Order: sequence, then structure tokens, then C-alpha cells
Amino acid sequence: MRTTPSLGLAFGAAMLTALATGAVAADKMTVRISSPAVPGDWHAEQLFIFKDYIERSLPGQFDVQVHLNGTLFQQGTEPAQMKRGNLDMAMISAQDIAKQLPQYSIFTAGYLIRDVPHQKAVFYGPVGKEYFDAVSKEMEVTILAVGYLGTRQLNLRQYREVKTPADLAGIKLRMPGSKDWQFLGQALGANPTPMAFNEVYLGLKTGAIDAQDNPLPTDEKAKFYEVTQQIVLTDHLVDGVFLSIANKTWDKFNAEQKTVFKEAALIAAEFNNNNRLRDEARLVEFFKQKGLKVTVPDRDAFRKHVQKMYLESEFSKSWPQGLLERINQAK
Repeated sequence: MRTTPSLGLAFGAAMLTALATGAVAADKMTVRISSPAVPGDWHAEQLFIFKDYIERSLPGQFDVQVHLNGTLFQQGTEPAQMKRGNLDMAMISAQDIAKQLPQYSIFTAGYLIRDVPHQKAVFYGPVGKEYFDAVSKEMEVTILAVGYLGTRQLNLRQYREVKTPADLAGIKLRMPGSKDWQFLGQALGANPTPMAFNEVYLGLKTGAIDAQDNPLPTDEKAKFYEVTQQIVLTDHLVDGVFLSIANKTWDKFNAEQKTVFKEAALIAAEFNNNNRLRDEARLVEFFKQKGLKVTVPDRDAFRKHVQKMYLESEFSKSWPQGLLERINQAK
């Protein structure tokens, strides 16, 4: 059967449209983000805010893929994978950075960052620019934004009077396994015990550990209140996480794309920060309702002891001269 001219034209137009659509899809750049965060946690949800902003602002240009629960790469391995070109983006910690840039272990120290406004003043000011530049040069990773991960508190299996670091003597305090984390546990006066996060609930339940430290929203989501009796509001670490992109990926972007990615990161971080702060404000009462005792120690005693431990440690010997003072003065 002969094809009429009108049908032939319609068929040709349809084919061109299909080919064009396929070409657009094929031209999309895939950006994969790996995170150990669990669905529902704010620093997981911020990644979807980031993804949506990118894909709406740069239609047809990017396919941003978010991989949670450490299903793409294990926690702590992301910086190396980004440097090798195997991963585009991740949220990396000060502890991750300190492994490769020990002079910046200062950002793992307890009682350094005071609160969220101070965190922003440090990392979005001159100190942060120097830090980000060093990370880009040495680790081949560009930091786009810093997000508030929460203020870490102590969570004890059994109630005890805790006023000063001396009151934590003998307490088996679960801390992540790196030397930075272990030293913080020691500086708090406890006996730091390395343990994977997914083992902490059972460890508290069985008594393998006496305590753990995390921000209050993490305590809630992990249901640690089911196996503990006390929260001690030490405020010992205002924790942050850096939304970062591999330079191998970043260098492929044009100026407009880089601008949009930075905007998206800042918007996503602000979403995370606001929700975390709101949660922290309500959770003290939540834990009290769950039967936990919520106590406030002598924070000044903790602060002085922890800072003294750091200043007398091997860590501080590598800190750039004057950096501590500049961080303290950032506004």
C-alpha cells in the first residue's frame, strides 16, 4: 500500500520528534550522590530538595540520582571514590577531610563551633574559603555547602550523676572508630569504644557499651530512647556535613550550571538546618515523655577540659598558626 503524502509527513514528523526526545535524554548528564543517610532523615531529604532544584532549573540537562543507606559506596569511602572519578557527589565530614589534611583536624575538635550562625560564619567566610580551596587542591573535591548535622549529646544506658568529665570515668562510650572520634571520647572523660552505628542499639541493650553520643534527632530516629535512661546535654560538638562534588564532574560544567549547583546546595542545606533545629527544640520534651532523665552538666567544666586536652595533643601541633583564634573570632 502506498503511503499518502499527508501520512508520510505525519510519520516523518513523529520520527523526528522521537529521535529528538531520545537525543535530549541521551545528552543528560548523570550525577550520582552517595550517602549513608536513611530515608526520612533531614540530611537525606535535603538531597531530594537539591535534585529537584537542579532538574527544574536546568531542564533536560541533568539526571541527579540519590543513593541512600550506603548502598552505592560505604560511609567514609566517598572522598576516594570521587577522586578516582567513580562517584560524582557525597556529603563528607570534617573527619573524612582530616584523614587527608591533618592540619585541618581542628574542625573535628570538641567545643570549637558554637552554634549554627557561627558554623556559617566560619565556613562561608575567609577561613572556610581557605579550607575549601585546600580540599579542592589536595582531595580534588569541591565543597558546595555546609549543613548542620546537629549538636551531639551524651546518651547513657543507666542514669548517673554527670556534672564534669570526671563523672564519666570508666563509661564505655561508643564513638566511631577513627582516631579523631576516639580522641573526642577520651577528652570527654570516658572510655571510648569503637562500634559500627548499626550495632549501637543492641550494644546499649546488652550492656556491651554504657553510652553513645549523637544529635537528638538521630537518637529519636534510631530509637535509642528504648534502651537508655538518660540524656546529658553536654553540647560537645556542633557537627556539620559538607555537600561536595568531585572536581572531575565539576570541571565539566559551564558557568550557569555551576551557579545553579551552588544555589541548590545552599537551599538544600538551609532546608536541612531549619528542620534539624526545629526537631532539636522539641525533642527534649519528647525524651522526657519517654521516661528518660534529661540533665544539664557543668558545660564550662566540660569545655575547659576538652579544649585543654586538644591543645596538649598531637592534633594541635599540625594546626596552622592563628587558625584557632580566627575561628573563635568569626562572626
